[in-house]
Amino acid sequence: MTKRDYYEILGLDRKASENEIKKNYRKLAMKYHPDKNQGDKEAEEKFKEASEAYEVLRDPEKREIYDRYGHDGLRGTGFRGFSGFEDIFSSFGDIFEDVFGFGTGRRRSRTAAQQGADLRYDMSISFMDAAFGKSTEIEIEKFVKCWECDGTGATPGTVSEICPRCGGRGQITQTSGFFNISTTCPQCRGEGRIIKNPCHVCQGTGSAKTVKTVHLKIPPGVNTGSRLRLSGEGEEGKFGGPNGDLYVFIYVEPHEFFKREDDDILCEIPISITQAALGASIEVPTIEGAEKVKISKGTQNGKLFRLRGKGVPHLRGFGRGDQIVQVLVKIPTSLNKKQEKLLKEFAGLAGE
Repeated sequence: MTKRDYYEILGLDRKASENEIKKNYRKLAMKYHPDKNQGDKEAEEKFKEASEAYEVLRDPEKREIYDRYGHDGLRGTGFRGFSGFEDIFSSFGDIFEDVFGFGTGRRRSRTAAQQGADLRYDMSISFMDAAFGKSTEIEIEKFVKCWECDGTGATPGTVSEICPRCGGRGQITQTSGFFNISTTCPQCRGEGRIIKNPCHVCQGTGSAKTVKTVHLKIPPGVNTGSRLRLSGEGEEGKFGGPNGDLYVFIYVEPHEFFKREDDDILCEIPISITQAALGASIEVPTIEGAEKVKISKGTQNGKLFRLRGKGVPHLRGFGRGDQIVQVLVKIPTSLNKKQEKLLKEFAGLAGE
C-alpha cells in the first residue's frame, strides 16, 4: 500500500513552520486519540498515520531527508514508522506531554526489551575504490550498556527505589476535559522506580557513549547513493533487546579523467586530423590499464568507440559495464609555412 504524503496527512504545505506542524497534529491527535475512539479501527489508523507524519516533520533531519527523497529516503535511514500504539507512546513520551499537557497514559516498562537505535555513517570513497571495492575500517560513536553500572543506571553498590508518587505503577490518575485516564507519572516518567544515586559515568541512563572500530567491506560496483547495512552494529538494545543496525551511505568522488554512467565508464580522447583522416592505432586508458583502439580512416569528430566489459562490475549480478570512448579531432591552431602550403595543395586537390 502506497503511503500518503506526510504534509497532506497533517493538512500542511511544505513551507509549514514548526508551530504549524505541532498545531495541526494537536487537532488530529485530539480527534483520533484511541482513548476517545475506543474500538474505532479507522480512527486508530488515522491516529497512527498522523503520529508518524508528526514524528518525521518535527525532526529537522528526518524532514530534510523526506523533502529530498520521500518515503524511500527515510527507509534508507532505518526509519520504519510505528508498529502499534505502544510503539508510538514509547517513542512519544515527551511529545505527548508537550502537545497535550499531560502524559500518554501508557507505562514504559523499564524491564521490557528495547531494540537499539539504528545509526548512519556517510562515507566518501575514490572512483577506483568504488569500481574495485575495498576493505577498510571506520570509527563510529554509539551508546552501549554502561560499563560502570552494568546498565542499571545506579551507582555500583546501590539500587533504584520504588517511586513514592505512583507507588511503582508508573502511572497516576488525571482528568483533563473529556479525558479520564491514567497518565505517566511525572516523577519517575513511567518507570515506576527512581534512582537516588545515579552512576557518574552514564548519569543514570544506563548507557554510555563510546567509539568502536568497525570493519567494512565495500563491494565492487557501488555508486553515490549506495547503502551498506551492517546488521547489529547500531546501538545496543536494552533489557535483552536486539542491537540496531549501522547504515553506511556512499559518496563517490569524481575522477579527473573518467566519468561514470550507471556501470559504463565514459572518457574523451583527442586525436589529430591526420589520425582521423588516415586511421591509426591509439592507446586508451582504462581502469585496468591501457587498451589499443583502432581508429578507422575518415573517423569524424565525436565518434564513439565501445570497449566491451571494460566498465564497472555490476553490483548485483555478474559481468561488467562497457567503456565508451569519444574521439575529439584536434584542429591545429598554428601552422608553419610548409604545413600551410601542403594544406592548400590538399584543398586544391579536393576542389575546395
